[in-house]
Amino acid sequence: MINQSSPTGFVLLGFSEHPRLEKILFMVVLTSYLLTLVGNMLIILLSVLDPRLHSPMYFFLSNLSFLDLCFTTSFVPQMLFNLWGPKTISFLGCSVQLFVCMALGSTECILLTVMAFDRYVAVCQPLHYATIIHPRLCKQLTAVAWVIGLVQSTIQTPPTLRLPFCSHRQIDDFLCEVPALIQLSCGDTTYNEIQMAVASVFIVVVPLSLILISYGAIARAVMKINSANGRRKAFGTCSSHLMVVLIFYSSVTAVYLQPKNPYAHERGKFFGLFYAVGTPSLNPLIYTLRNKEVKRAFKRLLGKDGDSREN
Repeated sequence: MINQSSPTGFVLLGFSEHPRLEKILFMVVLTSYLLTLVGNMLIILLSVLDPRLHSPMYFFLSNLSFLDLCFTTSFVPQMLFNLWGPKTISFLGCSVQLFVCMALGSTECILLTVMAFDRYVAVCQPLHYATIIHPRLCKQLTAVAWVIGLVQSTIQTPPTLRLPFCSHRQIDDFLCEVPALIQLSCGDTTYNEIQMAVASVFIVVVPLSLILISYGAIARAVMKINSANGRRKAFGTCSSHLMVVLIFYSSVTAVYLQPKNPYAHERGKFFGLFYAVGTPSLNPLIYTLRNKEVKRAFKRLLGKDGDSREN
């Protein structure tokens, strides 16, 4: 698998053409990473320790938090090092980063779809929710998401690393991703581009379509509720997940489904940075700030009984 055309690794250009911007980005990335660590670990801790959060919704949410922790940790330390000093990465390091990021990114696409299905059943089939979304199915759906991510990365990583890379070895990005490595190749990349397009359809377009279909059904079900309070409560169960989906997929599509031109590539780097660093830090904030159950669980963890005041 090792590409002999790049035995000493690569140079990650990132935003090196804007030295002042790199110093600002260092602080932004560091802050976002710390928020990601604290926020997602808190959600996992609450989901495990608080019996009232032992439900399918929080089981999926804790998996999403664990995934975001792994995803950011796989490349943010390297990114911080590159923003402050040398911008090199070994071939092995690039290979591991490519495989892990692709596997976890693909898993998140599927996991968000699973969470949309969970919300669909909760709103559209509330009387049968406990029967349909039982613990065994939750574990099976989560396992399917992780397996699909690993399979996707296993299929796409080797052909990408076998590309004949140009001798300058400069990756015009801040991490090792398929589009940037394809751009670095001096050989025929037709097969890799077709493979990436097919993968984008199955991992991005199809899951997003299923999510939109689920929320279309949810919207119809909510509109049939006569009570305004009932509609507000039903929408509240989905609003956090819907916001996460919009943020995640808007940045993913900007990175992987962008046109081929210099302006789009430069813009894609900023969207990629937001997708890679910003989204994992926003997820716990969205779920904690907009979710009364999580806030109550946090108060109980601190020894405060917030239930009486919230109800």
